[in-house]
Formats: sequence, structure tokens, C-alpha cells
Amino acid sequence: MKQIFINLPVKDVEASMNFYLQLGFTVNPLFTFDDQKCMVWSDQIYLMLQTYDMFRSGNKKNLPDAKKNTIASFTLPVESLDKVNEMIEKGLQAGGTESTPLIDEGFMQVRNMEDLDGHNWGIIYLNIAKFKDMTGKQ
Repeated sequence: MKQIFINLPVKDVEASMNFYLQLGFTVNPLFTFDDQKCMVWSDQIYLMLQTYDMFRSGNKKNLPDAKKNTIASFTLPVESLDKVNEMIEKGLQAGGTESTPLIDEGFMQVRNMEDLDGHNWGIIYLNIAKFKDMTGKQ
């Protein structure tokens, strides 16, 4: 099976875990420790929230401040615009910040939010039928 584990350095693993729980992630206790929380989006996508020390243990490069620098951007597709709005609202209530307002391209709607540490997440609804009609691709 193909999977991806996204490792993110965070200042407070407990607070970050609670933030991601509000978005709909679940905790995988098998890979969860005091210095790392394993959050599951799907069978293929795992988010490893790691203390700075844990993250640095396997990486000797300087860590940029994600609140001041774009390091990477992640996108979570969901089944409807209502779900996009629900997730963003829950994320805002849990301490996230909306970095850009709704982008509506007709076939796609996306809202962008930063987590507690400034990591950027796009929550997106893509109407694939409209996209195929617009592009002429099947």
C-alpha cells in the first residue's frame, strides 16, 4: 500500500493535535508519543506533529518560521462546499487563521487556513464533472 507521512514541526503538540482533531483528523495511538502525535486523514495520509527537537533529530537544516515563510502548502479535498466551510469554521474556532478568502472558480472552491504554527492548508471542493466539461478532458 502506498502512504504518505507528512512531518510538521510544531511548538505545542497537544494544542496542535486538538486543532487537527477539530478539522476531522483522528489520532493513531500506535505512532503517538509525548514528542509526536500521529494524526490520520485517511488510510493513505498521516500527519506527524513533532516537537521541534523531534523534527530536528532527523534534519540538520535550519527551521524557518512557518508564520513568516511559506515552507509548503497542503490541500485537503472534501465532498462539498458546505464541508469546506464547516472545516474552516472549526479550524478558526480552534485557533487557526484564514490566510485568503474563498476562491471560487466555478468548478472549484477553496479556502486557505494556517494552523497554530503557520502551516498552510487549502480546504477544497472540486466538482470533477464541471472540471471535465470545462477542459474537455475525460
